[in-house]
Amino acid sequence: MQLKLDALEAHLAKGLKGLYVVYGDEHLLAQEACDRIRATARAAGFTDRTVFTVERGFDWSALIGATQSMSLFGDRQLIELRIPTGKPGKEGAEALKTLAAADNPDVVTLVTLPRLDSATQKSAWFTAISGAGVALKIDAIERAQLPMWVGQRLSQQGQRVAPGEEGRRALVFIAERVEGNLLAAHQEIQKLGLLYPQGVLSFEQIHDAVLNVARYDVFKLNEAMLTGDVGRLSRMLDGLKGEGEAAVLVLWALVEEVRTLLRIKRGVASGKPLATLLRENRVWGPRERLIGPALSRVTEEALEKALSLAARLDRQVKGLSGSAGKRGSETPPDPWAGMFELAMAVAQGGSPSKAAAAAPARPRR
Repeated sequence: MQLKLDALEAHLAKGLKGLYVVYGDEHLLAQEACDRIRATARAAGFTDRTVFTVERGFDWSALIGATQSMSLFGDRQLIELRIPTGKPGKEGAEALKTLAAADNPDVVTLVTLPRLDSATQKSAWFTAISGAGVALKIDAIERAQLPMWVGQRLSQQGQRVAPGEEGRRALVFIAERVEGNLLAAHQEIQKLGLLYPQGVLSFEQIHDAVLNVARYDVFKLNEAMLTGDVGRLSRMLDGLKGEGEAAVLVLWALVEEVRTLLRIKRGVASGKPLATLLRENRVWGPRERLIGPALSRVTEEALEKALSLAARLDRQVKGLSGSAGKRGSETPPDPWAGMFELAMAVAQGGSPSKAAAAAPARPRR
């Protein structure tokens, strides 16, 4: 059964099916669709989650065994099967046909695949799983549809553009800035939610926010952190501060990168492949080649200390506390200095304070 993405919520409200297939290269939308399926499964009592990722030498019998057995604790299971290449091979094709024929009410299976060509979509294995379950093809948002999509996302966070020509111009302006990169659009919309309250956004507000990013891109801070480019990192933070960027937004961008690194660091330590972890954490494009060197440079302990500093900075920028913390963990009086320390934990490795102390003097603007 083929299902359109915009019909997923209504479908899930009627109850879960036993098998879901999500495929397509629009990673943001695919991840969100999978998140909605997972949440519905958890709410329905499928609390035992097992993830299989197909790689060279994958044991297909383990997957089939898992779908046919009960959980050790008697919980109903959500089993995720990820096939990053979209090519299961001969053994996998047979296993997927067996999976499609299975009927275990205590198991929900979620299969994720990249974009598939027409020949693969007509293959016996794909026809079997899509016919036995619910298949969601995640199509890219076309340029003509992007302004409407942006408007819908703004409404989900309680914001909207002005009516008439001003609003249309604002949506087109955002679309032109993020065309071809839906993740960038998602980040821009989140940023507007951080900068402005709920309600109507004027064209000037949107224009100023986007232009500010164009000059000193908050979301490029992660590149400077990952490459260890201390000079660029210092210039960007000083520039963002000088342009009046919201400290809460800059802190959020830094913390998201630290959290991502920590999740990947822990995943690698547990034996998961780096390529799989990058995909799970939505690390695409230039960041893919930067993550590896950063992981070898920074320790798990340093990342944990960085998050501890971030928690104190979060209270500070919101005016909830002073600069003092636990003994040995004082927060700098200036939150921007604290954010430099936080970024330096990744840029140079080591604890935030030690990394910042070892860094060359920051240039004055």
